[in-house]
Amino acid sequence: NYAASLVAGEKAKEKGYAAVLYLDPKEKKYLDECGPANFFGIRGNSYITPQSHSILPSITNKSLQQLAADMGLTVERRPVPFDEAAECGTAAVIAPISQIDDLDIDKSYVIAKDGKPGPVCEKLYNKLRGIQYGDEPDTYGWVTIIE
Repeated sequence: NYAASLVAGEKAKEKGYAAVLYLDPKEKKYLDECGPANFFGIRGNSYITPQSHSILPSITNKSLQQLAADMGLTVERRPVPFDEAAECGTAAVIAPISQIDDLDIDKSYVIAKDGKPGPVCEKLYNKLRGIQYGDEPDTYGWVTIIE
């Protein structure tokens, strides 16, 4: 997926954008994936991520889904609208999405007004990083210590 995103990513950078968000390939109206990462949204008490056959499954997204469920959130895999939106992947874990611009209809959607993740995203980030660094117990068997 990364190779196919290079042209769109270059065009986005030329226009001053940090990343590209891709729409679903069938209807082209739902957020499907970020250029370098998977996409998820938080709406109320739900962790929402696309149910898509066109994107690679993400270990980070699967881990965040498990943590969200353990925190009492409902985990939904379905077409994704956006209120509190973020991307997730190995390098960044979670990165907030400040604004989404639809250049075809010249419309902007402001997500994170201050450029910071929302409270649920911040809690998920801290929990996953705590497990990765050994500061939180790994009750899932995700960490393997190699000596």
